[in-house]
Amino acid sequence: MKATITVLPGDGIGPEVMAQAVRVLEHVAGKYGHEFTFQEALMGGIAIDKTGNPLPPETLRVAEQSDAILLGAVGGPKWSDPTAAVRPEQGLLGLRKHFELFANLRPVKTYPALAGFTPLRPELLEGVDMLIVRELTGGIYFGPSQEQGDGDTAYDTEIYTVPEVQRVAHVAFRAAQGRRNKLTSVDKANVMASMRLWRRTVIGVHEDYSDVELDHILVDACTMYLMTRPASFDVILASNIFGDILSDEASVLAGSLGMLPSASLGSGKFGLYEPVHGSAPDIAGQGKANPTGMILSAALLLRYSLGLEDEARAVETAVEQTLEAGARTADIASGSGSYISTDEFAQTVIEKI
Repeated sequence: MKATITVLPGDGIGPEVMAQAVRVLEHVAGKYGHEFTFQEALMGGIAIDKTGNPLPPETLRVAEQSDAILLGAVGGPKWSDPTAAVRPEQGLLGLRKHFELFANLRPVKTYPALAGFTPLRPELLEGVDMLIVRELTGGIYFGPSQEQGDGDTAYDTEIYTVPEVQRVAHVAFRAAQGRRNKLTSVDKANVMASMRLWRRTVIGVHEDYSDVELDHILVDACTMYLMTRPASFDVILASNIFGDILSDEASVLAGSLGMLPSASLGSGKFGLYEPVHGSAPDIAGQGKANPTGMILSAALLLRYSLGLEDEARAVETAVEQTLEAGARTADIASGSGSYISTDEFAQTVIEKI
């Protein structure tokens, strides 16, 4: 297979973890007989510094000519003023909107070797393997928003339409069919009109997936159950803001934010793949960054955009074997225990593919 991948290293530790994901993909290409071409472009804070735009037109042109996008991480203290007219996060929102990437997939899996790094008792973590599907281009983040008068009043509007909910629900139900056939839809239907529409629409879509068990749960209860019975979840479907919050909460189950990947998908195979973690400028350039989330994001790219399931599983298995063998980056090294560098961790993964 031949594929072109746009690489957006971003800010902080972004370039460091991105370099490891590219190394892994190059190894996969060589081992399985594929040809991957990587084209690098600017996005985020570095793009603001160099062009004044977090998502330069040239970056969009490059991305439009590719099969998928790999993104490191964007932002940092230098660009953290929420009142600034231009911010790194605008580039990410722009990418999602431009390519109509309406479904964000965040798998959360626990590794027995890292049980000691989570705040939960080990027995609660047994069997945790869930997929959070977050609606990504609608809801309160994209509704009308305004500060009024002298700044004493402001509003953000939650808006959903039936087609918006239907398309992300189909993604979630199909994902459940490939897993354990259970879908939990999260809403706040007891209070919000938009969430009553959400629930009605999900129930309607369920008619096409009779093999999937569907249950509904209010978001406040879901936040509690993620900490008290996380293994009970298979696929979680949530709105933009609820999915944002719940997926970050669930990240603690894996032991470190550096462990988690994500995929943002549209109606076709094109997707944006990025780790859940931020740019961590405090450790940038020190070789301490955990590349696992970035490497696993590359595995999701292999699976969803390129259709290379065997290759994706090989990468994921290699990561798990690397952790079982005791390889640790700084964030998952116990106490004063020794740890290996970002490069060394990725090299160990490569050797196990």
